[in-house]
Amino acid sequence: MISLNWVSDYIDISDQEYNDLAVKITKAGINVEKVITNHIDNLVIGQIKECTKHPDSDHLNICQVDIGEKIIQIVCGASNVRKDLKVIVALPKAVLPGDFEIKVSKIRGVESNGMICALFELGLEEKTEENYNKGICELDDDAIIGSDPLKYLNLDDTVYELDVHKHRNNDCYYHIGFAYEIGAILNRKVILPESNYKEIDDNINNHFTLKVETDKCPYYLAKMVRDVVIKPSPDFIKKRLTSAGMRSINNVVDISNYVMLEYGQPMHFFDKDKLGDNILVRDAKDNEEIITLDGKKRVLKSSDIVITDSKKPVCIAGVMGGENTEVDNNTKNILIESAIFDPVSIRYTASNLNLKSEASIRYGKGLNYEYTNRAMDRACYLLEKYADAKILSGYILKDKIEKKDKQVEFIPEDVNKMLGITISTDDMKKELERLDFKYTEDKGKLKVTIPKRRLDIDANVNDIAEEIGRLYGYHNLVSTLPKTEIKKGEYKGKVAYKKLLSKRLRNLGLNEVKTYTLVSEEQSLMFNYDNKERIVLPNPLSKDKSVVRTSIIPSLYNTYIYFHLFDSILQFQIYPSNHFLQK
Repeated sequence: MISLNWVSDYIDISDQEYNDLAVKITKAGINVEKVITNHIDNLVIGQIKECTKHPDSDHLNICQVDIGEKIIQIVCGASNVRKDLKVIVALPKAVLPGDFEIKVSKIRGVESNGMICALFELGLEEKTEENYNKGICELDDDAIIGSDPLKYLNLDDTVYELDVHKHRNNDCYYHIGFAYEIGAILNRKVILPESNYKEIDDNINNHFTLKVETDKCPYYLAKMVRDVVIKPSPDFIKKRLTSAGMRSINNVVDISNYVMLEYGQPMHFFDKDKLGDNILVRDAKDNEEIITLDGKKRVLKSSDIVITDSKKPVCIAGVMGGENTEVDNNTKNILIESAIFDPVSIRYTASNLNLKSEASIRYGKGLNYEYTNRAMDRACYLLEKYADAKILSGYILKDKIEKKDKQVEFIPEDVNKMLGITISTDDMKKELERLDFKYTEDKGKLKVTIPKRRLDIDANVNDIAEEIGRLYGYHNLVSTLPKTEIKKGEYKGKVAYKKLLSKRLRNLGLNEVKTYTLVSEEQSLMFNYDNKERIVLPNPLSKDKSVVRTSIIPSLYNTYIYFHLFDSILQFQIYPSNHFLQK
């Protein structure tokens, strides 16, 4: 799910009609499955002017609600409903999620002309016990009566639901990556978010050591912050997490999720005081146990990766953290993990534990180390700004990532041959610039450097041709019949000699027998005069074809028996009495 309000932080799309933009994106190869808007007709901001108990209920209230044009009566059962409160009102004919239409009705004999809403009833929060107990949504005093509440809350977002091919989903699974895709389509530049922060005069190396004992963790970056203040997240973070289908928890946890949805890099925050002074990344031991953040005991395999405090697991790497180092309301000091783990291992672990998380999905697609670093800087910036964190200087890094650039050198004609059309060199350069692919030109050759964020592109001209072609426009591809030299079909060499010999022998009246190279184990022991080594298949399709024969005699014998039996049956069907007398 991609929020366009969020994407607009990185690229200007204010002049775009979002349905038309979805068509452009789909034509360029990224399928926008749905365009979802949070707009609901007949939804207004109201203010409760009177609130009295329902005469026939101990929990219902009769409210007189000012909606700007008039005052209407609504029966409400929320525990937090009260006089002077500004609220969200769904008027008659409003259709809420689940096709629930609001109608004028009588509730225990009292007329009700609408509904005072909670956010989960509008599909803007999960319907959890906690959210249900919060009751109706309480708006601030600056909310204007009669106006659109979703615009006031900045929740009138448009969201794209993507159906992305498996080879493209790692760069379109986060908002900055999708902004680059829009930038290529609209030929606009992407602006990355603010990530500058100040460091205090204390180094992480004074408090922490790292050891990695598995090849499944090629990159592990850690920084430390202290004196964080746990509190609710700012509204913009809450609203954006909500638009992406995630629940706000607190400012610190929300920041880790926010950065993950922004850069595509999952992060983990450890309570440093619970963790201690050491981290050891290693393969798990068979039947090793950990209680994860969801309160469940997980039994691990040696194929899993764990983060430990050098003694016990504190996190299933790339999947879910442990309860024993969870950030809670008393947390003050945090160790931030931004790492890359083996994608195949993470996918197997998530599947074996039936524990697919937002983090494991992204780890399983592969990550690029440049965004691993940028995500760390972004998280530190947000923690400093919204959690009052003090950032320790320095970092601890384990790095085995290959840094060599992926480069492709080709002549423009190579691309034209693959696409079947003629694109000028200048047009190819324009498409590369739109893609933000750096290139140089020398003696008619183009040398392209593929950005680290595009893990889906390999260093070959085929992938470059595909990128140029999709932006140039698939509609420009022309259907043409293939042009190739026509040759006479004929056998040559030893094959031609064998075919000629076979034909002449058959013309002389001989019968040719073609049999399987594979025989049964019993047949392979027949006529084995030289005691040649038998090759037995480890996974044969059937027992009668399980051994590579060392002689063709068993196969010829079987053919003789088969045709002799067939001939006998045929004779019996034609002359049954003679056959019986012969027997």
